[in-house]
Amino acid sequence: MVDQSPIGFVGLGNMGGPMAANLAKAGHPLVAYDAAGTPERAPAGAVVASSVREVAAKAGIIFLSLPEGTASASVAEEIIKADSRLARCVVDTSTIGVQAARDVHERLKAVGIAYVDAPVSGGAAGARAATISVMVAGPKERFDELLPLLKAISKNPFHVGTNAGQGQVMKLANNFLSAIAMTATSEAICFGLSQGLDMKTMLDVLNVSTGRNTATADKFPNRILPETYDAAFQNKLFMKDLKLYLESVQATNGPDTIGAACVDLWRRFIEAKPGADITEIYRFIRDRS
Repeated sequence: MVDQSPIGFVGLGNMGGPMAANLAKAGHPLVAYDAAGTPERAPAGAVVASSVREVAAKAGIIFLSLPEGTASASVAEEIIKADSRLARCVVDTSTIGVQAARDVHERLKAVGIAYVDAPVSGGAAGARAATISVMVAGPKERFDELLPLLKAISKNPFHVGTNAGQGQVMKLANNFLSAIAMTATSEAICFGLSQGLDMKTMLDVLNVSTGRNTATADKFPNRILPETYDAAFQNKLFMKDLKLYLESVQATNGPDTIGAACVDLWRRFIEAKPGADITEIYRFIRDRS
């Protein structure tokens, strides 16, 4: 499937922009589009498209990096409607939810376009460094064909399942655990500080002990301890993922005791500080106490 025709990229934000740039650095010709403004966001050397339809007319494989499910569905419709369409495969790195991924898959399948459910994790820094994880759901042979492209953007490409939606399941489970790590670590740090412990000392101990997690290893030492609060991920976008997780769990009658409590806490955080960086959940929890 991977050939010498340009690779399309739609969505050049905090995650999509660096991923597109890494594809270009790996030598893949790109045609790119972003509704918020393509010329200033496209990587050097990329063909700047004026629309999604132009991307679909020039690229055989199109990567998407979009904020939510309605955006992916809308872009899929534009790809379908493109004149002289070259597009034959859509790789969606967006987090859109299980049912949304299945719906887009079915819509594209009806016109002969393959859909690869491939959400990513690792944040903007990971996207820039090409160290993100990609959780790919689709036929194994398609994953193997796309692997050279996936390795250009990711240190950790995983084939997690054969059906659209399974990549979303993996991503939502991951983000739920990330949220738990942030909230639980915030409460634990607050407890330690209230008893006279030093935050850096606590992190040093936790990171060589059983309490180690992504918050203690990354977000606290790099974003919270220096008080930069700059993970470049807004709480409203993160809440979208958490709500999708909880809705998906409840749709299957799965256990949701911790999930429901976690979502409620993040909901109150967003009400208090809409649009804040996700790492500011620490200050929200600290100040509440």
